[in-house]
Amino acid sequence: MGGGGSTRRVTFEADENENITVVKGVRLSDSVIDRMKEPSSPGRQHRGSGAVSDEELKKRIAEELALERARRDSEAQKRRLFGKLLERERISSNEHLTRAILRERAATEEERQKAQRFARQLEEKDRELKKHDAYYKEQLARLEERSAQFYKVTTEQYQKAADEVSSRFK
Repeated sequence: MGGGGSTRRVTFEADENENITVVKGVRLSDSVIDRMKEPSSPGRQHRGSGAVSDEELKKRIAEELALERARRDSEAQKRRLFGKLLERERISSNEHLTRAILRERAATEEERQKAQRFARQLEEKDRELKKHDAYYKEQLARLEERSAQFYKVTTEQYQKAADEVSSRFK
């Protein structure tokens, strides 16, 4: 990474305390600056004052920028994957919720239809009971009328028989 050379031009300079300052084009993180300040490995060239050569510094900066880009790309990819995962979870949750709502609606509709059916059955039973009530009242009225006629006839016969017995034994 970064070994292919960058097409971006970066200007930087070191101040008297050997702090690296970016003059143009790129912002460096503190960790990059700290690594740039580290003494170079034995295979690298040194300047007389112990500073790193421009080429090595450019190479380090390019490597650090490439690493930083790779880290940002990795984080962006993680965010995208996490976003996709969250979206799938949301869709799954919505589907589950939709199915549950549809089941509840179906159950509610079934209960409503059952209640209507029971209401019709109750009305039919009520009508039937009213018919029976009317029929039995009519039967009771007939029986009472017949009983009254029978009582009347029996009373008349009794009166007749009592009159007859009374006239015979006078």
